[in-house]
Amino acid sequence: MNALLKFSKAVDGLNSFIGRYVIWLILASTVISAVNAIVRKVFSVGSNAFLEVQWYLFAASFLIASAYTLLNGEHVKIDVVYSHFSKRTQMWVDVFGFAAFLTPVCVAMLWFGVPFFLNGYRSGEISTNAGGLIRWPVYALIPIGFSLLLLQGWSELIKRLAFLQGLIEDPTAKKVAKTPEEELAEAIRLLAESKNKAA
Repeated sequence: MNALLKFSKAVDGLNSFIGRYVIWLILASTVISAVNAIVRKVFSVGSNAFLEVQWYLFAASFLIASAYTLLNGEHVKIDVVYSHFSKRTQMWVDVFGFAAFLTPVCVAMLWFGVPFFLNGYRSGEISTNAGGLIRWPVYALIPIGFSLLLLQGWSELIKRLAFLQGLIEDPTAKKVAKTPEEELAEAIRLLAESKNKAA
């Protein structure tokens, strides 16, 4: 189990790293959308490439960040029944969900998504819209996103099983970090205390 927990920690680290930077794709998509709208209104010039790159970036942010969302327990859950279960029962429900639903869906998406991407790449498929973009980069997001989600699902499965064996603390417990403002206030308080002691 120790080797599996190391694997889980590595997967968590990978998706944490990716998740911190994927947010910039939303900003890029928003800026491109705004510039495209301004240019279209002011100069009466439009571009299908600008429209397509917006949804490429938007698709990338959702597909690539899905694993990060799972890591942070932010996927939508139906808590009406689940929340009334004991913690151990909740863990067993999660184990079943990761093994019986998430893993097969991700494997199916990879099974069909990889050939779909490879066909688009080999053919050099281009959007049918005038001035549209090549399609394979957005097709590549399917196997990338579902690979990361599958790895994170396995990481969560390992953590649930380790918790059930009493090896780790509750992996679903939210770790509330201090905000930058709270950290600053704490630093000021400690500085004031140290000055008072010195005086």
